[in-house]
Amino acid sequence: MLGPEGKVEAVYGISKAIMSKLCRQVSIESPGPTMKECVFSFDVPVPEVPMYGARIRVVYAGACYRANRTRSASVCSTSSVSSVGSLSGEMENFGIHTSTPAHIGLRDGALFPGYEVAGVVDAIGKNADCAGIKEGDRIVLYPYEGVPHGYADYIVVPDFKCLVPVPAELPLSVAAMLPTGALLAMNTVNTGSECLKRILEGPNHKDKAAVLIVGTGGLALWALRIATHKYKDSQWHDCVRITVATLKDEGFLLARDSENVNVVQWNEDLYERQLIERTTDACGGPVDLVMNFGTTSRSLHRSLQCLAPGGVVLVTEDVGEKLLPKFAKKAEDLGVHIVIVPNGTIQQLRDLVALVARHEIEPPPHSVFPAEEAQEVVRKLCNSEIKGRAILRFHNVE
Repeated sequence: MLGPEGKVEAVYGISKAIMSKLCRQVSIESPGPTMKECVFSFDVPVPEVPMYGARIRVVYAGACYRANRTRSASVCSTSSVSSVGSLSGEMENFGIHTSTPAHIGLRDGALFPGYEVAGVVDAIGKNADCAGIKEGDRIVLYPYEGVPHGYADYIVVPDFKCLVPVPAELPLSVAAMLPTGALLAMNTVNTGSECLKRILEGPNHKDKAAVLIVGTGGLALWALRIATHKYKDSQWHDCVRITVATLKDEGFLLARDSENVNVVQWNEDLYERQLIERTTDACGGPVDLVMNFGTTSRSLHRSLQCLAPGGVVLVTEDVGEKLLPKFAKKAEDLGVHIVIVPNGTIQQLRDLVALVARHEIEPPPHSVFPAEEAQEVVRKLCNSEIKGRAILRFHNVE
């Protein structure tokens, strides 16, 4: 028989054991007018290790919030400056429905399919095919269909096919930027290269091609860095001329830092015809390829009018689904093409990890904040006070 003190100690021991199996999960919602109560934190059970998969300790996750609890916009510091947060949420493309109640920590990635998660392997299922990955290894998560909620201390994955090892020389905070915005930018550049091949090497080939990148948010800056790297080592080094169309002075300065890149400012105070003329002048004539990371009808309409006959404008999948029906006839009348680009493949993510680790591609600026400061991070994002990408740190392992 236990006395009163013994019973208290037993209850305390049980409570401590229960609490030790709990972890933090965070939901970031649209801030209200007073910027309060937009970040919610919950204690949830530490997930069990799946038999064929692994449990991941989340170290870093890219910061953004969803505008409401339905299909909606999401804002983050790497959004295109042409229309921050104006895209519809696209998580349903990955089998995740954003109408799910917020208390489970679901985040709408908007511009970026899936979650931006980098961490370490915490535990491995007893029947798992590890593919050379072991406990303690640093990994980045490919945004597969059904990807788990990223804002938590721990997540589980069903198998190892979605895990990409991160070499020791690549900081995990940088790796967290790669599986979403950077990967989408890489696939856009690769798709654009196929278009350029037809333009420069096809039956009606040209000696030179003009490429226009629209936007100076994270997507556009990644695309600029990836394209510059890809073209400088190709047979097209002297044949491709890159121009960046920016809406903000900050983006103007960032884009200008790249070598051999022209910059044109899309000042919305000017008439549309003036902006089109300004752009074609900066590009040395009508444009052959536009990588459009803008998010508005106006941006796409302007891009189409800057194209040479037979030219191509690339748009991300979410924008294409929304705007392609509206602009298909316009593109046909102009004799140009709109091509929709989905998120990249896991092999492209492996390639991207290697390129960034070897410093062949330099990442855009980013800032790291403790997850406990998510409320303040959202406030700063709303007021454009964060330069580059905002990354939340859940565990300090580096």
